[in-house]
Amino acid sequence: MRRVSLSPGAPNGGVEGVEGRVQEDDVVDAGVEGSGPALRLPSTGPDPMPFDTALAAVLGYARGRRPLRFRPLGDSTGRWVQVPAFGWARFDTQPVGPPGDTDVLIGEGLHGRLDRADWVAVRDALTRARPLADAAEDRAAGRVFWELPDEELSVLGEPGTAGAALREIGRTSGNHSAYVFAALHHRRPDLVPHLTRTTRRALLSHVEEGDSGVEAAVRRELRANDTALAALESAAAALLGDARPNRLRLHDILLWLTTTLRLAHAVELGRGTDEWQRHRAGEHDSQRG
Repeated sequence: MRRVSLSPGAPNGGVEGVEGRVQEDDVVDAGVEGSGPALRLPSTGPDPMPFDTALAAVLGYARGRRPLRFRPLGDSTGRWVQVPAFGWARFDTQPVGPPGDTDVLIGEGLHGRLDRADWVAVRDALTRARPLADAAEDRAAGRVFWELPDEELSVLGEPGTAGAALREIGRTSGNHSAYVFAALHHRRPDLVPHLTRTTRRALLSHVEEGDSGVEAAVRRELRANDTALAALESAAAALLGDARPNRLRLHDILLWLTTTLRLAHAVELGRGTDEWQRHRAGEHDSQRG
C-alpha cells in the first residue's frame, strides 16, 4: 500500500473530517483486487482510481465517524463521543422539504453554520436562483445532466441553454455559491451539480474551448465513465440503505475527497465498515461460485 500520513484537519466547506496529507503517492491499495471497472477521472488525478478504492471512499464518507469532545452545561469533565466525519447524514439522507428556510438548512448541512447576515444572503440568492434552475429543468426536458447534448453546455448553443442557466446561478450567488448549489442539487440531484470553490478550481484546467463552464468537464467525465459509475451506483445503493446517491453526487464526493486530501482517510474509514465486509464477502462468494 502506498504510504499516507494522516493528520487532523479543520472542516472544509463545513464538512467535518480528517485531512489526509499524501507524502509519496495518492491513495491506491494495489493489494485489493478490484470488483468493478476503474474510474478514469482526470479531475482527481492522472491515474485511474480502482473501483474498490472509490467504493471504500464512498462508504467512508457515508459511515465514517470521528471523535469529538463534548461537555454539556453543568458537566465539569465532559466525554468523548463519535460523530459523523462527513456530511452524509446532514445532507444526503435528508428529505426534500418546502422551498425557503429548509434549503438554507440543507446548504448548512454541508458547508457549516451561517450568521444572520449570511443566512439572509443565501436565502435571497436562492430566491434569485430558483427561476434559473427551473429554466434549466425545462431546457433539459426530462433528461438527466449526463444525458444533455453537447450544445447545452457550450457557449455555441447559447442563449437559453442549461449550461448558461447554471453559470448564471453561480454568478448571482456571489460568495455563497456552494450553499446555493448544495440546496439546488439536493432538490434536483439528477440535473444540478454541486460544486465548491475547491472542486471548481480543480476542474478549471479541464475546461475546453467553447465550454459554458466547469460543469461541461463534469459531464465529460460522467460520460466517459458511464459503465464504472453505473456499477458504483449499484454497489452503493445495495450497501447503503438510507440514501441512493446517483453518479453526479458520487463524482462530487470523490472529487471533493481528493481535492481536499481526505480520500485516504475516507478509504480507511470505509474499509472498516460493516458494509465493506459485506461487499468483500459477496466478492468471495461470487469467486467461489
